[in-house]
Amino acid sequence: MIYEIAEDVKKSIENKCDAYEIYIDESKLIQLDSLKDELNFAKEEIELGVGIRVLKDNKQGFAFTSNIDKLTETGLQAIDNTKLTKVDEAYSFAEVEKVTEVKKVYDNKFHELSLEESVEFLKDTIATATDSSCEVTGSGFSASAGRSLIINSNGVSIEDEGTGFGLGLSVTIQKDGEIATAYNSQSSRFFDLDGEKLANDVCDLAKSSLNTKPVETGDYDVVLDYYAAVGLLQTFIGAFNGENVLRGRSLLKDKMNSEIANPTLSIIDNPLLEKGMFTAKCDGEGSVSRQTDLIKDGVLNSFIYDLYNANKAGVETTSNGIRGSYLTTPMISTTNLEFKFREMKDLSEIDEGVLTTSVLGAHTANPISGDFSVEASNAFKIENGELSDPINKAMISGNIFEIMKSVEGLNTEVKQYGSFIIPKLLVHDLRVVGQ
Repeated sequence: MIYEIAEDVKKSIENKCDAYEIYIDESKLIQLDSLKDELNFAKEEIELGVGIRVLKDNKQGFAFTSNIDKLTETGLQAIDNTKLTKVDEAYSFAEVEKVTEVKKVYDNKFHELSLEESVEFLKDTIATATDSSCEVTGSGFSASAGRSLIINSNGVSIEDEGTGFGLGLSVTIQKDGEIATAYNSQSSRFFDLDGEKLANDVCDLAKSSLNTKPVETGDYDVVLDYYAAVGLLQTFIGAFNGENVLRGRSLLKDKMNSEIANPTLSIIDNPLLEKGMFTAKCDGEGSVSRQTDLIKDGVLNSFIYDLYNANKAGVETTSNGIRGSYLTTPMISTTNLEFKFREMKDLSEIDEGVLTTSVLGAHTANPISGDFSVEASNAFKIENGELSDPINKAMISGNIFEIMKSVEGLNTEVKQYGSFIIPKLLVHDLRVVGQ
């Protein structure tokens, strides 16, 4: 059906514009949410939509629809919308290239999964937490399957598909007038989520966060757990965005081939990663997926680009023109970001430090300078290589570009949270302000 839709759109616009791109997105979604331990939202949804981009006289037009009876009107609307944009010769569409197949991105179990089974799975996760004497404050489960087709006037025609599953849980626990909270989540291309383990881990974290002690203000070795690391790394990775570089909004704009990180660290944007959450045959504008080494052994090696910004910079696209859905045009974004360390440290090597599970206020970090000041959440003292007392309120401050010069990987499981595929991180000489 999606090929028939593409052909109908093509016929309506191909002789009325200089170039075209048709993106079709078909998806099925199961989504559940609970308020406390009671399910309060359930949705099962099938969606089909079309996004159309055209170029005419070096102007770009875009329109979208989920009404398959209005394909011709939408195509003509995209052409008409070129009148609203400025002439820009940097616009172009993807060229035909050999497509690399991707592995382990689709779980056929999705088609056997009913709304009722999904509800039971979430309820079982909630029950495990409740049995562990935790009060569930919120939870959610989602399962989705998607198929997309992108074709353009250059002859590109790429069909892609994938599944995704996610589970999240937040809890609170009270004891002797003290309250502690905790949150964690799992995501996978396959329905291999372990709700029981997630519930037990979250409850254990909440329980171990009771009876907090103050921490003395000072400079410490700080272990960033996965959520804490991701929160701070968002600012760092934003500096690799080609548009930010072109606009002078990246501190790295003049640092190409310079050492900007620990020499033991390499960072790879890998949209071809087996089982990666953002793995795909191509990006959202039909550029064939390719691996990009952002940092090689600590040295800045590449920024990331979509076609438009690559044309402006006079470089090749890195296939990072990512599209959230048929409702939007592509924008520069990362895929699967692999943080690879040649050497890893053990917790046992830290004599005195702090571990923070997550940070509050990471969004307030200065995106240009990289300065940040955040509140540590579910934080613990590290003494003689072991976790000890939980810490009451503490602030952590520093500069993300500076700490990346000496950041180390902790010898822990490597997990994917969002785009980031990371171990826990060890950073040195961070200012911790006790309260």
